[in-house]
Amino acid sequence: MRYAIIADIHANLAAFMAVLVDIERRGEADEVWCLGDIVGYGPEPHQCIELLRQTNHICVAGNHDLAAIGEVDTFEFNPDAAAACQWTARQLTTQDIAYLKKLPLVTEKGDFTLVHGSPRQPSWEYILSISAAKENFAYFKSKFCLVSHSHVPLIFRYTKTGSCSFSQFSTNKELALGEERLIINPGAVGQPRDGDPRASYAIYDSETRKVNLYRVPYDIAATQAKMVEQRLPIRLVARLSHGV
Repeated sequence: MRYAIIADIHANLAAFMAVLVDIERRGEADEVWCLGDIVGYGPEPHQCIELLRQTNHICVAGNHDLAAIGEVDTFEFNPDAAAACQWTARQLTTQDIAYLKKLPLVTEKGDFTLVHGSPRQPSWEYILSISAAKENFAYFKSKFCLVSHSHVPLIFRYTKTGSCSFSQFSTNKELALGEERLIINPGAVGQPRDGDPRASYAIYDSETRKVNLYRVPYDIAATQAKMVEQRLPIRLVARLSHGV
């Protein structure tokens, strides 16, 4: 079985479509695992929800998904994110809202736990340091945990001796799943923040027990033009060009 691992689409339909085309080009996937934040920041929230729902998928809720339906307050959002969230809420259909309301914060799939932020704080915590990762290994029972939220592809390893380390998750080295417990971040489809503006996602092959990261170019200018047309914050428009 092959599983496509995607996250942080952020209403960027051009990036999402490019990723789905790339998945099909690589041999398709039996199921899509989405780690949340389907909406927020970008110009096409309804279209991205609709497209995701057309796939065979499971999904957990991200903080922007919850904020768009009033489930969490935006007081911790920066002004641009809050403004985009308010705009997003006005674009959602009744069906979109019902779908987002049903998304769980945490779900398990075989050896994997899926969350948006972290096992400890599913919708809010960023796992960007070894110390944060080490503490979070105590909050899930499965061997592996898939997270997103930071928009940065990373791998955290926890050994039987209790040591924790991290490395960048890059496209030039496949990740073989073994005895170590892992926290894996596949990066962002719709708003990368690791200095590479290309969409990021991963594929897990359960037969080979390997995870590969892929980067996909997409029409950034088209997404930016739609954001400008909808008068979304200009800083959100500009950052797509640089992947920050």
